[in-house]
Amino acid sequence: MEIAQITRALQQDAVTVVFLNVLLQQIGLPVPAVPTLLLAGSLATTPSALGQVLAAALVASVIADWLWYWSGQLFGYRVLAGLCKLSINPSSCVSETEARFIRWGLPSLVLAKFIPGFSTVAPPIAGALRMNQLKFLLAAGAGAVLWAGLALSAGWLLQDTVRAAIALLEAHTRTALVLVLVLLGGWLSWKLWQKFRFRKLAALPHITADELIAAMAEGDAPLVLDLRGAAMAAETAAIPGARRTTLALLLIDAGEWPKDRPVVTLCACPEDASAKHAARQLLDAGYLSARPLKGGYEAWLAAQPPQAL
Repeated sequence: MEIAQITRALQQDAVTVVFLNVLLQQIGLPVPAVPTLLLAGSLATTPSALGQVLAAALVASVIADWLWYWSGQLFGYRVLAGLCKLSINPSSCVSETEARFIRWGLPSLVLAKFIPGFSTVAPPIAGALRMNQLKFLLAAGAGAVLWAGLALSAGWLLQDTVRAAIALLEAHTRTALVLVLVLLGGWLSWKLWQKFRFRKLAALPHITADELIAAMAEGDAPLVLDLRGAAMAAETAAIPGARRTTLALLLIDAGEWPKDRPVVTLCACPEDASAKHAARQLLDAGYLSARPLKGGYEAWLAAQPPQAL
């Protein structure tokens, strides 16, 4: 849709346009909402009209967050793992997102709208961690008001500047589009190169869940390093004998484990990404046998006999 069409739609029914745009963006679709909010703010004729648009953005954002919250309650970390599969860099998506949420707590929901990607994954984490629903809705609402309110206020206060920018874009639509596509293409190429490089470096021999269970039953069991986040590990069953660690503390937590004895790394992340990174780090540090668990924690869980769970 061209800028002129968006402008006309906002002039006719700004509340509906903003509600739908914010809802789709917060659900996770690649439809930016901030430009629409800026434009809606610049076109508002009265404080009352501005307040109605803000209310529409608030309701849309809270509805989307509430849906993600309940998906996290119903399906736990499978939702987050599914979202991180869409990430160009899934190796850090699960662990970093959870670490950020745990470190900041409830305020993270207020700030989530300002952190690209985090606004979509924070609500299902809150649901998976069984955060109080009322507190969640209040924090999500406060974050939505802050995020949408700042954009609308900027549009309202800088009406002339926003309209001049719109006129400039309309006069040079083709040039602006080419520039955006070039920048987007460069960023996407860089990210895809990072993903290709990771997959090449992470081409390591794996160990299956059945092989790990058999090895752990023997007297000379491998060291198992569990890279799942603290909240995820607390929510699910523990792995007997495993040491919890992070990529940053990997070599410290490996301790005095002999480098000629086998080590197994595991995570609960897409493509076993963190486990692969950990195994590569251990090999580079001189360990002779470091293998990621194929399928991660889910594979280990599925391989357990019913009475062992």
